[in-house]
Amino acid sequence: MRLGSGQPQEVALTEQTFWLALAMVLVIEGLFPLIAPAAWRRLFTQLMQLNDGQIRSFAIGSILLGLLGIWLLAP
Repeated sequence: MRLGSGQPQEVALTEQTFWLALAMVLVIEGLFPLIAPAAWRRLFTQLMQLNDGQIRSFAIGSILLGLLGIWLLAP
């Protein structure tokens, strides 16, 4: 089916899609320490100083933001 044909497209979420998404996450996460290793080290040191509640709050925020992105972008 062509894009822009006005008909909804069916997208199959396969195992390959999962591994592709995971690979993209790894690439994106690797960019910051590659480009700015000193800044990454400082950030990591600051993260180590957070207590468990702060880390969990950040994790919940990240999960909710990710779910919102999926909800907005998924066909």
